[in-house]
Amino acid sequence: MTYSEAAAAQANLKRVRTRHFQSAKENGIKITGLTSYDQLTAGIFDQAGIDFLLVGDSAGNNVLGYDTTLPVTIDELIPLTRAVANAVSRAFVIADLPFGSYEVGPEEALHSAFRFMKETHAHAVKLEGGVRSAEQIRRIVAAGIPVMGHIGFTPQSEHGLGGHVIQGRGDQVEQLLADARAVQDAGAFAVVLEMVPAESAALVTAELRIPTIGVGAGPHVDGQLLVWTDWAGLTAGRIPRFVRQYADLRGILGEAAAAYRADVAEGTYPGPEHSYD
Repeated sequence: MTYSEAAAAQANLKRVRTRHFQSAKENGIKITGLTSYDQLTAGIFDQAGIDFLLVGDSAGNNVLGYDTTLPVTIDELIPLTRAVANAVSRAFVIADLPFGSYEVGPEEALHSAFRFMKETHAHAVKLEGGVRSAEQIRRIVAAGIPVMGHIGFTPQSEHGLGGHVIQGRGDQVEQLLADARAVQDAGAFAVVLEMVPAESAALVTAELRIPTIGVGAGPHVDGQLLVWTDWAGLTAGRIPRFVRQYADLRGILGEAAAAYRADVAEGTYPGPEHSYD
């Protein structure tokens, strides 16, 4: 199969599966991922051909009003994940295991994964950590649940890491590689590399059999993942350097809300055309 044939086949999939992630890596086809927390955006992103949707614990910042992801619970993520999973027909839906739902050990991790799979119809789960989380990944995979790993900068460990600090520089490269191998050997179908220098991410990508998904990890990975509110211009304040903004939804919605308020105040809305006879 030629590259163009493989790319066309990937784009026309009726449903993305874990095997399609592997096929994309083997054929050099870039994988696309976005976060989603509701059925409206999930349906839009699904129709646009995005390969996977992550119902991330970033919902803490973008939906629930928390300063960090740490307070997010399984009970808060389950209805969001269910909404996303019910809205898609093609995209692969991944549920994020929140902080405190898998760290105690493999059995806790499996129980948390069971809840998402049974209560939301998600297709896989994601959890943070390389070597330290290998047994959790192995236990979940052994039960038949696909797992996406997450190494490099891991937001749930931001206090231990000293804040939003780039990982995988200099002497840290060997640990990054060790974490990547541990995730792969435990059976994960893909791994997120977050806030990792492009050169280090390229080394990991070349080393692994499974796809690498970059979040601020440069272009030499197998796919990209972004928080949708960042690239759509909805996030207030500073956004990460690695984000390209594709829209200004905050500005558009702000202008629309101001226009609506003005129309109501001036009595021009509702008009005769908006009333029932």
